[in-house]
Amino acid sequence: MRLIGLTGGIASGKSTVSALFKSAGVPVVDADIVARNVVQKGTGGWKKIVKTFGNNILLENGEIDRALLGQIVFSDPAKRKLLTRLLSPHISCGIFWEILKLWVKGCSVITVDIPLLFETKMDQWTDPVIVVWVEPETQIERLMLRDGRSEEQAQNRINAQLALDWKKSEADIVINNSGSLEDTKEQFREVLKQVSAPLTWKERMRSRDGFLSIVMCTAAGVLLAQKNLL
Repeated sequence: MRLIGLTGGIASGKSTVSALFKSAGVPVVDADIVARNVVQKGTGGWKKIVKTFGNNILLENGEIDRALLGQIVFSDPAKRKLLTRLLSPHISCGIFWEILKLWVKGCSVITVDIPLLFETKMDQWTDPVIVVWVEPETQIERLMLRDGRSEEQAQNRINAQLALDWKKSEADIVINNSGSLEDTKEQFREVLKQVSAPLTWKERMRSRDGFLSIVMCTAAGVLLAQKNLL
């Protein structure tokens, strides 16, 4: 099984590339969706957030006010780190569960879309690591346009994350999303060829079919050994 790590920065266009993977038939595990699920009302993540940040963080229906929580943690680095520490175990468990379900289905190539891929050290589990990069000026402009933020607010949100240039330096593959959508699609087509190459023998062994082959060979070997001992 080949796990592709996909990450980037806010307003870098990672979601666009993630959608391209889905359109190409490559299953995607989206950490943002997992993160939303682990903080739904009544879950362990929800209880931790309420206990830490208080009932004021809740909407009238009892769900977490994600916009308010975002304002709180992005204006205070200590609270942002605290939130990450509280939710990381739940999100990691949810991601691995989604991967397991796809593994059981026999998927041999899976994209794991994780904004905090490096921060949570999950890049150790993925190969290759793809970073969606964008020029700083373009990133600010897109964030201001997308969220209706001032330039200062946009820059603060960007500064709250690991530097995109650093992520770029750690990547196996970089997709430059500074240009047009067609430019990005053209780069993606080349990336898709790379990640769709035949699995290595280690990747085959990690796949469902490879695992079943090992089990069957081991069982056959045990039965043969027992037969010879009789």
